[in-house]
Amino acid sequence: MEQEPHPGQAGGACTPCLRRAAGPRPFDEGPAQLEHVRIRGKDTTPEKRVRTLLHRLGYRFRLHVLVALSASPGERVRVRCRIPRSVSVDIILPKYKTAIFVHGCFWHRHRRCKNCTTPTHRRAWWLKKLEGNAVRDKLHQRALRKLGWRTIVVWE
Repeated sequence: MEQEPHPGQAGGACTPCLRRAAGPRPFDEGPAQLEHVRIRGKDTTPEKRVRTLLHRLGYRFRLHVLVALSASPGERVRVRCRIPRSVSVDIILPKYKTAIFVHGCFWHRHRRCKNCTTPTHRRAWWLKKLEGNAVRDKLHQRALRKLGWRTIVVWE
């Protein structure tokens, strides 16, 4: 008996089904995958501590807000450029127009810090990635300051 094709697929399986049939990718299992699962982008321990302190001091804030940097909300630019269209901010104090970034020392290259190390395996790739993160952070902070926002960086 012939297997029926997926809905919307003419004569075959869809791409995700083909990937599953091909087996696991090299990093789907093992210590590398487990290590990457533990890395969090939101609600990290340092971020929770900053939020607790702000709340105890009586500040009201919003979390993980996407701040638009374009001139008008409906504007769409087709040209790919280095200027960001929006910035995701960890904590915002809207009343004071203040953006707070909680950065990890490793990922955001906190200078002169013992946690700002570079892995020895694939060193060139890591340097490019981590330095790119630091450059992007500066670009985002500069763009927010141009819009009249205060920016604060809290290091891990």
